[in-house]
Amino acid sequence: MATAKRATTKGLEALFLDGLKDIYYAEKKILKALPKMAKGAESEEVAAAFEKHRMETEGQVDRLEQVFELMDKPARGKTCPAIDGILEEGSEILDEYKGDPALDAGLVGAAQAVEHYEIARYGTLVAWAEQLGKSDVVKLLNETLKEEVATDEALSGLGEGGVNERALEQAA
Repeated sequence: MATAKRATTKGLEALFLDGLKDIYYAEKKILKALPKMAKGAESEEVAAAFEKHRMETEGQVDRLEQVFELMDKPARGKTCPAIDGILEEGSEILDEYKGDPALDAGLVGAAQAVEHYEIARYGTLVAWAEQLGKSDVVKLLNETLKEEVATDEALSGLGEGGVNERALEQAA
C-alpha cells in the first residue's frame, strides 16, 4: 500500500524550529512553576536553588527569543505534553508531601526530571543548529545547555549534601 506524498516536505530546519517552539513553551511553563516550588520547599537551601534557577530561566527565555530573531521567526511556543507531565508530577509532590520530611527530596528529584528533559532538548537543538550551519544560534543554545547541566549538578549536590538523608532520618 503506497502512501500519498505530501505537497511539501519538511527538513531539518522545520524540525529545528519545532524544537525551538517546544523548549520555548517549556521554559515559560518552568518560569511559572519555579516560584511555587521555591515557596513550597521546606529548607532555605532548596528554596534558594529554585529562586536561582528562576533567574537563570528568565535569561534562557531571552536567549531563545534571540534565537527566534536570528531565525527571522516570531518567538512562539508549541504545547509540550512532556514538560506539562513532568511539571504536573512536581505539583503532585508539592501537594502530597507538604509538611512531610520527604518534600525537599521529592522537589529536588522533580526538578532534576525537568533539567534532564531540558538537557536532552538543548543538546539536540545544538546538534541540529550545528548541522544547519547556524554558529550564532549554537553559541546561544550552548550557553543555556551549560547552565542546565550546572543546575542538574547543583541539584545532585543538594540531594547528596543532605536533603535525601534528612528525608530518611526524619521519617524514621
